[in-house]
Amino acid sequence: MLNIGRLTSVAKIVIAIGSLLFSTPAWADRVVTDQIGRQVHIPDTVNRVVILQHQTLNIAVQLDAMDKVVGVLDEWKKQLGANYVRLARQLPNLPMPGGLTKVNIEELLKLKPDVVFVTNYAPADMVKQIEDAGLSVVAISLLDVPPEEAAKLNPSVKDEPAAIDSGFATGVRLIADVLGRKDKGEEMIAVTKKTRKLVADRLADIPEDKRVPVYMANPDLTTYGHGKYTGLMMERAGARNVANSIAGFKQVTMEDVLTWNPAVIFVQERYPAVVEDIKKAASWQTVDAVKNGQIYLMPEYAKAWGYPMPEAMALGELWMAKELYPERFADIDMQAEANAYYKEFYRTDYRAAQ
Repeated sequence: MLNIGRLTSVAKIVIAIGSLLFSTPAWADRVVTDQIGRQVHIPDTVNRVVILQHQTLNIAVQLDAMDKVVGVLDEWKKQLGANYVRLARQLPNLPMPGGLTKVNIEELLKLKPDVVFVTNYAPADMVKQIEDAGLSVVAISLLDVPPEEAAKLNPSVKDEPAAIDSGFATGVRLIADVLGRKDKGEEMIAVTKKTRKLVADRLADIPEDKRVPVYMANPDLTTYGHGKYTGLMMERAGARNVANSIAGFKQVTMEDVLTWNPAVIFVQERYPAVVEDIKKAASWQTVDAVKNGQIYLMPEYAKAWGYPMPEAMALGELWMAKELYPERFADIDMQAEANAYYKEFYRTDYRAAQ
């Protein structure tokens, strides 16, 4: 004879165990909004991520979350600079299943990621391919613009300071949330604001027509105009971006540069060959910055990229302002500032990182 009471008790136990299992983080999921306005379901606890964008990778390193990174973009060395490996020594050994605008879906699936980070301008068919394979895709722009602009390489930005400051904070919080580093993300956002008032106060009395005309030199005569963080970095440092008339990141002509005739030329640390190219090329010799020896290879932390980086906002703007107006920042020891930042976010001394 069946013991109905006993069967009922067993059934209750099975249901209880099942409920317990499905309520654990391994089974639960949640929804986040990425920076191109997409609602993305991700596991409640993320343990494995692939990062196909160098800006997000740089932030992940500083959040001390590389233990969760199982794959990276194949252009990491080009985009972050060859010296960056000393700050994340596991990079050369990580699989590279794609890049900013492409993915090898078979190689990506082998890594079994919980989340794949991509850039905001990753092609729609690339994102769809990853999603169709059952993976969660989170797009990062570090810029706050309307959805119709968010997925563009060179979006139209009306209020650049607000869009960049807000987008940076939102992006860092999103990355830190996914990686389980919320507290560190908030620390990062806070430290980027530390020197903002200092620089602004010391440069407040410089009129627009007295600002130093500056050009950001990249390979192949590419540079940054309005709508990118580089231009805002220059503005905050008391410079005037001579390429402000162009939108976004574009290639210009030598005729453009000669017409603009910048007094100072900055070159990002990841492109050291550009400095020598400019010094040697006959076409550059009539430019004031070249004639007067005002060509500067920026330090690693002064990342004048199109996207705002935490060390650029915390250190780079101050460094640039000090270079352009040394008498106003004579009391600032950039080595000490850099050391403090590197110890906090890269877990090393800046001198040791040279």
